[in-house]
Amino acid sequence: MHNLSSSNTGDFTLLGIPGLEQYHIWISIPFCFVYLVAIGGNGILLYLIAVERSLHAPMFFFLSMLAMTDLILSTTCVPKTLTIFWRGPQKIGFPGCLTQLFFLHYSFVLDSAILLAMAFDRYVAICYPLRYTTILTPRTIVKIIVGISFRSFCVFVPCVFLVNRLPFCRTRIIPHTYCEHIGVARLACADISINIWYGFCVPIMTVISDVILIAVSYTLILCAVFRLPSRDARHKALGTCGSHVCVILMFYIPAFFSILAHRFGHNVPHTFHILFANLYVVIPPALNPIVYGVKTKQIRDKVILLLFPQGSQ
Repeated sequence: MHNLSSSNTGDFTLLGIPGLEQYHIWISIPFCFVYLVAIGGNGILLYLIAVERSLHAPMFFFLSMLAMTDLILSTTCVPKTLTIFWRGPQKIGFPGCLTQLFFLHYSFVLDSAILLAMAFDRYVAICYPLRYTTILTPRTIVKIIVGISFRSFCVFVPCVFLVNRLPFCRTRIIPHTYCEHIGVARLACADISINIWYGFCVPIMTVISDVILIAVSYTLILCAVFRLPSRDARHKALGTCGSHVCVILMFYIPAFFSILAHRFGHNVPHTFHILFANLYVVIPPALNPIVYGVKTKQIRDKVILLLFPQGSQ
């Protein structure tokens, strides 16, 4: 009983990417560059949305929330990962490990909910343009933001308690660059069936429901777009949704691959899976502001004005 009660007081050791230890320093160079792009791109996006009154619209409020969530997702994992790449295996305390795995998975579920909210915004804008401002009022937007944030919190906070109750009396070495729910739970010397079923079923079913609703939204959007009489109007509507579709694909495809490979991909090399999991937490946050900056005219014009004030006059 003494061993079990004191089993959660020690540190864990994060190894990095097993099998690629000799290449850690080289992997860190592009990894650090992409992380800086993510920080800079999302920071610029948040700054522009905050200071430009023309960007104070529902779509851009949701976009700013996506940028903040992306910053949380990447900053939760990347600094510790870079430390491992530069200085070798690193220790992390149990409270720090719980904090990291919570914000990692909370950001994932919240990102999915934000993409659903953005799909709903585009659905209202294209299918009910004359009622857009009456449907998506500031009060409604606040309710949506509070609702999806609270839902994401409720979905994953039980996993923290499920991990906290586990006794760790065997190895405390994690062959990864960050703490992930099932990866940490598998180190426990106890039955983790509840962790596996809850950690896989509840968050995944939540995200799958988001995917289904997003698909329904864009099906209705496409039906409305192709009924527009003007070809220019159709191109404008499709162009507006193009950035959203790109971001949705960049988020869901690698996310589902990583999740399914972790649970069922026994033939997937562990080194490849860990490397892919690291790319997932940094590449989408870096590409999202670039995609929106290229695809969304309002943001593109403001970025050009911010970076080249003389040339834009």
